[in-house]
Order: sequence, then C-alpha cells, then structure tokens
Amino acid sequence: MSPQNSTQSTEIIPKTAKLSALSKVFLYSKKVALGTTAISQGFYLVFRHQLYKDPNNPKNTRYVQYFCRRLCDVFNIDVKIHGDIAREPALWVSNHVSWLDVAVLGSAARVFFLAKAEIEHWPVLGKLAKGGGTLFIQRGSGDSIRIREQIAEFLTHDVPVLFFPEATTTDGSKVKKVHGRILGAALEAQKPVQICLICYVNQEGKLDTVAPFIGNATFAEHVQAVLEMPKVTAHLKTLPAISVEGHTVDTLTKLVQQKMQDGLMQLQAEVLKP
Repeated sequence: MSPQNSTQSTEIIPKTAKLSALSKVFLYSKKVALGTTAISQGFYLVFRHQLYKDPNNPKNTRYVQYFCRRLCDVFNIDVKIHGDIAREPALWVSNHVSWLDVAVLGSAARVFFLAKAEIEHWPVLGKLAKGGGTLFIQRGSGDSIRIREQIAEFLTHDVPVLFFPEATTTDGSKVKKVHGRILGAALEAQKPVQICLICYVNQEGKLDTVAPFIGNATFAEHVQAVLEMPKVTAHLKTLPAISVEGHTVDTLTKLVQQKMQDGLMQLQAEVLKP
C-alpha cells in the first residue's frame, strides 16, 4: 500500500466512526424528546379526563392503550400480534421480561395491570401508572389476599386485569415458576384466564438481550440502554382462554404453567431464526 492510500484509510475510519457516534447521539436525543412528549401527554390524559378520581373505570383502558402505544413508538418497539385479542372480561397472565412488557401488552389489550409495590414509587412513571389504574402488590405479604379479593371484585364487574405470575423478570428464553395464589381471583369471579406470551426479537432474528430487565442494572441504567437500542420487534401470542370450571387453585396453576411454557416455545419457533 502506498503512503497516499494509507493516509486516506486512516482518515476514512475516524470519519465513519464519528458519523456513527453522531447518529447514536441523534437517535438517543430524538427518543428522549419523544419520551418527554409522551409522558407529558400521559399526565395530560390523567388530569384532563380526571382518571385519578376513578382510576379503575373500564372506560379508562382506552387512554392507557393510547399511552402504551406512544411508549412503544418512543422505544422503537414494533408490536406484532399472533392470535386474537380477547375483549371479554378475563384474568390476563403473561411471562415477564421487562418493564417494557406493560407498554407492549397495553398497546394491544385494554387491561389494567398488577405491579409490584415499588413501581408505585418510581419517579414520574409511578404516578402515571397509579393514575392509569395500576394495582400495586407487596409480594410475600398479606397484601396478596387483599389484591386477590380486589381483582375478583373487578372481574365480577367485567374489568379485565393482567398480572405476571412469575413474580420476576427473565431473559425471555423460558417461563419460570408460576405463582398461582392470585389465579384464585378468576375462580372466585368465575372468569376465564387469558394467557399472552411475549418474545422480544432483534434485527438479526435472535432473542433481544437489551430489552430484558435483569441482572444488576438500575432502572435508570436500563432506560438509557433501551433508549440506545435499535428497533426491536415484540411478538405477542395469545392462547385460547382457559375456563376455570372444575379447577382448584393448584390444578389451574399447573395448567397455566404448562400452557405458558408450551406457548412460549411455539412462539419462539415461529419468530426466531434457527
């Protein structure tokens, strides 16, 4: 290689890297701006329509759905639905990969969410979640009994509720142990259980490794990582609703566990590249 060509090569590489870095900064700034706008719109909806006065009104789910769709746009998540989104009242359950699950599920289904108690105290998003009708539960305490009774009452009045029975997030590759105490709400209200599975897929057709909220990362650190990630497709697979007739909490829990495991494997076989 001549000295001239060598000089040109060393000049081209830094310029390319610089453009790439600028592109990332631009994308990040754009997402931050869109996120700020979306959150502002969320607070506007909560206060304009006074959702905080009657946060668990079924009519409010349309506002929650709008906000969730805006969040998916902000985080560059394309949602693809496999199956039919049920409209009849049911107790929804899903595998749990990330706090992004709420935006993804809420963009597709008009439901209220059950979340762990600490989310209520998250900056900004905690207040929005509370205003939008989220039910908060303290895992491992007597609150689960109160929450189950409250959910049963909602279901009796045809208010759909979704919770994550694994009680923790995963990398999305499999379903952990299903904790079934709250499934008792479906039995008490005699409403079906609706299963939905989530699979986050990156542009290479593999399980995305950024979207899962696992490990030691703080919420703020993970939000920043998500803002920087390229487009991800969130695949949602709905299964036929499970009738609770003839079930106990134990038998229903075992059935839900098996259906979730099988459903996630089927979804991964459909959407992941070998």
